[in-house]
Amino acid sequence: MGNIFLFIRRYFNFLFFLSLQVFSIYLIVQYNKYHYAVGGAYMNEVTGKVNVQYNKIDNFLQLNKSNEILRKENERLLNQLKYNFESADTSNRIVTDSIPYDTMGNKRKWLYQSAKVVSNSVTAQNNFIVISRGTKQQMRKDEGVIDPNNSVVGIVTDVSENFSVVMSMLHRDSRISVKLKKGGDAGQVLWDGKEPNRLSLIDIRKSARVVKGDTVLSSGMTPTFPYGLLVGTIDEVIPDKSTNNYIIKIKSAANFYNLQYVYAIDNLHRDEINKLLEKAKSKINN
Repeated sequence: MGNIFLFIRRYFNFLFFLSLQVFSIYLIVQYNKYHYAVGGAYMNEVTGKVNVQYNKIDNFLQLNKSNEILRKENERLLNQLKYNFESADTSNRIVTDSIPYDTMGNKRKWLYQSAKVVSNSVTAQNNFIVISRGTKQQMRKDEGVIDPNNSVVGIVTDVSENFSVVMSMLHRDSRISVKLKKGGDAGQVLWDGKEPNRLSLIDIRKSARVVKGDTVLSSGMTPTFPYGLLVGTIDEVIPDKSTNNYIIKIKSAANFYNLQYVYAIDNLHRDEINKLLEKAKSKINN
């Protein structure tokens, strides 16, 4: 408090002069129409600029909330897509023992679950992604994972209560079943461990119609991904002299450098399919 009084005492004349100047400007502006209009316009300009900067800061601080709202809305819309439902074959049945999930009586097959990426690697030979969703949030092993643009990212390999580990497509053991959009030929996409976002497409015969720029899609032939999700685009086609196949390089559709949110896809029919397969294998072995 003593320092404040000392400051006022030392600069009293300057402060008194400054106060008189402010008071004089107030009188001029308040009781002169021209100056009042000019002063009002100037203050509006200053206030507008301050409000613009304030709104920018406020919008920046609200980004996380806005992203969360958009992520949940995107999850809701994805779960309403037609191909996530499958019509039951009722030709030989009168009564269905399951509850329909849409107004047409179709049963849901694919369920999308959004999750935030908490860890991601792209430079190792075997890259993994950790997402903030686990068994407590209905996450299961072997679910497919895509980015917000419906591009394939990887497959869930391990699940804890609140987190899941995803084997990225940038993993030497990753194998994704795909088809060419134009020709429909099936193959597998894998990574050679060299360039991130550049993958290899194998098992495509030279008799296939393969052109640079063609889209590579998930085949839908496994219980992990539905048909038609983006995997990449063909970047290079080289005939393999030692085999009847092509050597094909593709650019991945997913940007592994900038993964913030992903969607895990749960095939609600997977357990039933796997049980049938295990039953068929056991019969062959016996």
